Amino acid sequence: MRVFALILMVLGFSIGVFSQTENPRTRERTVDEPKTETVEKATPTPETTDGADDEEEVVAYYTNYLKEYRLGPNDVISVEVFGQCPDYCKVGITVPPTARISYPLIREGVMVGGRTVEQVADEITKKLDEYIIDPKVTVTLEKAMSVRYSVMGNVVSPGVRVMDRKVSLYEAVIEAGGIGKNGDKKKIALIRYDRQGNLSRQEVNLAAIESGKEPMIYLNPGDQVFVPKKGFSLNWETFGKVLGQASVVRLLFGSPF
Repeated sequence: MRVFALILMVLGFSIGVFSQTENPRTRERTVDEPKTETVEKATPTPETTDGADDEEEVVAYYTNYLKEYRLGPNDVISVEVFGQCPDYCKVGITVPPTARISYPLIREGVMVGGRTVEQVADEITKKLDEYIIDPKVTVTLEKAMSVRYSVMGNVVSPGVRVMDRKVSLYEAVIEAGGIGKNGDKKKIALIRYDRQGNLSRQEVNLAAIESGKEPMIYLNPGDQVFVPKKGFSLNWETFGKVLGQASVVRLLFGSPF
């Protein structure tokens, strides 16, 4: 009995000690536990995002046009066949007035006029398939010399066109299919190079020209007409800089950027 009572006393003492030491630790962790705060991320406001979206839109109009660009006389292209250089790779091919270029193994040459670089690559691939196993052909536009002015932005048929006569800004827009549904004809941008090779920008109110309130404007070779969307928020002073980001501008007009 004495032994049993002694065991109970020891067990009770141990439980008491454990309870006294456990609670402070728990309280200590509760006190020292770092507080967590939920920080809400700031949502960009339209004022901080619209300008960037407009800049991307301008660049996209020019860059994406390369996919549909149709080759013409004086354009400069290069042809590369993977693993077959230098025999079947030609750099700096100037498209002649006939729009047909000469190429190794293709006796009649290759007609490139009115075709995209992808279509020309497909044509050369078919011809070379008779001589080379699974040819990988890439055709690159190095310089677009047959074009003289562009109409981009919110028009029905944006693109680059040959200037074979005196063309007014009004005619240029009409030939591009006219102003699109969301286009703003009162804030058209006319971009051209001065004698020093610097870009200049002029804002044109086509609606005023159509009503006879302002004189007609005629384009110069290399002029670029851009029809913005309504509510266009891009700062016009930075327009030239944005155009310089579009690689197609360098090809089409020899931009110094």
